[in-house]
Amino acid sequence: MEEFINEYVEAYIYNAAKRGNSESGDTYYIHAEKDYFICAIADGLGNGIVARQSAEIIPQVLAEYHHESLDELLNRCNEHMVQKRGAAVAIVRVNFAEGTIEYSCIGNVRLYILHGREKMIYPLPVMGYLSGRPQKVKTQKYEYSIGDLFFLHSDGVTLNSPKASLKQSANARELYNQVEKTIDPGDDATFIAGCLLQ
Repeated sequence: MEEFINEYVEAYIYNAAKRGNSESGDTYYIHAEKDYFICAIADGLGNGIVARQSAEIIPQVLAEYHHESLDELLNRCNEHMVQKRGAAVAIVRVNFAEGTIEYSCIGNVRLYILHGREKMIYPLPVMGYLSGRPQKVKTQKYEYSIGDLFFLHSDGVTLNSPKASLKQSANARELYNQVEKTIDPGDDATFIAGCLLQ
């Protein structure tokens, strides 16, 4: 488990390779500036080293260009996927001053937000994957409240009832612990469990 905590966000990250593989085909990125927090998960097609060659591009691009819009970032990542296997990618940005969460995704990396301890927000991902071919990207934006939980995960993580999982968790650490127990090592698996503190 890796953890990230500042005055605005508390987040815990799980990343593990498929049973029998030395490397995960999933990667993640997490970073904060004074006015925003950004995180992402990339799920390389397939698993192991070949999948990782595509997935590892995403944290490299975000480390240099995290200040750009999510659509710009996804398009920039896509440009690097030419002649590679490809990857499903989702990027989330929390804008502290605006009190908003932005999400943009190509592929099956999913986001859940529990807003006000009651309302479940589940943005629909854009199907497909980054492959170097032109993609239609669309950032979705939501308001958040103090205490809202969010959960971003690759398809190696299965939540039978996302709403129940988030509602039964008082904080991000509880959510992390609850989901970790359900992980089946039959696939690469990555998730970020977070809570918005102010």
